[in-house]
Amino acid sequence: MSIFLVSGRSLSLNPPYSHPLSLTSSQPISLPPLKNPFLSPSLNGVPHNPNLTCRGRDNISNNHTNRRLSMRKNDRIFRICASNGSIKGSEGGSPLGDEDDDEEGAIEKEEEEMGFSSSSVVIPDRWDVLGLGQAMVDFSGVVDDEFLKRLGLEKGTRKVVNHEERGIVLRAMDGCSYKAAGGGSLSNSLVALARLGGQPMGGPVLNVAMAGSVGSDPLGGFYRSKLRRANVNFLSAPIKDGTTGTVIVLTTPDAQRTMLAYQGTSSSVDYDECLASMISKTNILVVEGYLFELPDTIKTIAQACEEAHKCGTLVAVTASDVTCIERHYDDFWEIMANYADILFANSNEAKAFCHFSSKESTVLATRYLSHFVPLVSVTDGPHGSYIGLKGEAVYIPPSPSVPVDSCGAGDAYASGILYGILRGMSDLKGMGSLAARVAAVVVSQQGTRLGVQNAAELVQSFSFHLGGSNFRTDVGSDHISSL
Repeated sequence: MSIFLVSGRSLSLNPPYSHPLSLTSSQPISLPPLKNPFLSPSLNGVPHNPNLTCRGRDNISNNHTNRRLSMRKNDRIFRICASNGSIKGSEGGSPLGDEDDDEEGAIEKEEEEMGFSSSSVVIPDRWDVLGLGQAMVDFSGVVDDEFLKRLGLEKGTRKVVNHEERGIVLRAMDGCSYKAAGGGSLSNSLVALARLGGQPMGGPVLNVAMAGSVGSDPLGGFYRSKLRRANVNFLSAPIKDGTTGTVIVLTTPDAQRTMLAYQGTSSSVDYDECLASMISKTNILVVEGYLFELPDTIKTIAQACEEAHKCGTLVAVTASDVTCIERHYDDFWEIMANYADILFANSNEAKAFCHFSSKESTVLATRYLSHFVPLVSVTDGPHGSYIGLKGEAVYIPPSPSVPVDSCGAGDAYASGILYGILRGMSDLKGMGSLAARVAAVVVSQQGTRLGVQNAAELVQSFSFHLGGSNFRTDVGSDHISSL
């Protein structure tokens, strides 16, 4: 078993297994050389069949000098009305903070020094990554265990709530200060990828975008503005009279987070000509697992993935949450088995997909899933991570760090894998190590977003790995886990 570059720059994955849903040796995934100096994978295959051949395009363009990295207009501050749990926009002061405010000045200064313009939005011919997911505004606060017990909340879980339930929690937190951010697991990954891909020493700027559903309310404008500021374009138009979804994030002193998601009336994603057009101009489509919780989105996800395959776009799926997997198990597998080229999951999520008990090993789950999905990425907290490929699992040691907040680690890891793919890495061990370093930086800070300065330092350290594209790697020489 080997991962090697063909014709200068190519990743070939040739599983030997005969399972009807596994890859066959006669139909490898390959990423041939492109005119661009970085890889832009594409897929040419038959929908509902994971036995796929991936071929590159040479018609992808990037506009580095005109790429917009920030927007500073029309920000709003929000006030929580504890009497009824509603959220209102205001232009004035508020007890509600913004977790990005502390780094705003540094980000703006760095972007100006890099020569990027913030005066206009330039839409590229193609997107390197398009994320399809939930657009949620996070409201985060610190509570103790007793607070969770009083409200009957299980620590460390994620629960979907209605408007009334959200109001109960907000009233209980009356007087506490909140921080607001354009949140969501997918957006964390996209922001990290955009910041890594926006560093000039790493190569041409990566074009990153997101599609989803936001309302025409102040929260929707806040969310779009925050993503644009982080160099992620939100392409979907706001829904008239819709309300944007929110997530209340309650953090206890032991750094565990309990999340309450309010989907809002705008939390449905429809498949239309606009979304189809976005996908047709995308190299990698990332589908967020939390979408499976929204009404009538399974059809949208399937249509989007089928369009991706028709247009030669790779499909990545994020597992998102164990309870989400358990509630929508069959729907997940319908998409994974028929469409997914890449799967991102943590250890518990991977075991949930396999119907394994918590006592089963992470490596076993990784190897099992890699029979169904060409490339599987599974994180296992402080124990490291695994990249599954054709029935084997390459072990990635954890990157040294002093954990402060573990939330967002998996999102950051996924951004590192995507970055490695788009920059042409073929060494799975090196790609995993790169992703582990990104995750370690996020874990070592408070908050889920990778900062601009940290991204610059990471890309500079990655240059050694990214520079050596014409090499051959025998995965057998890496740490291949065995049972």
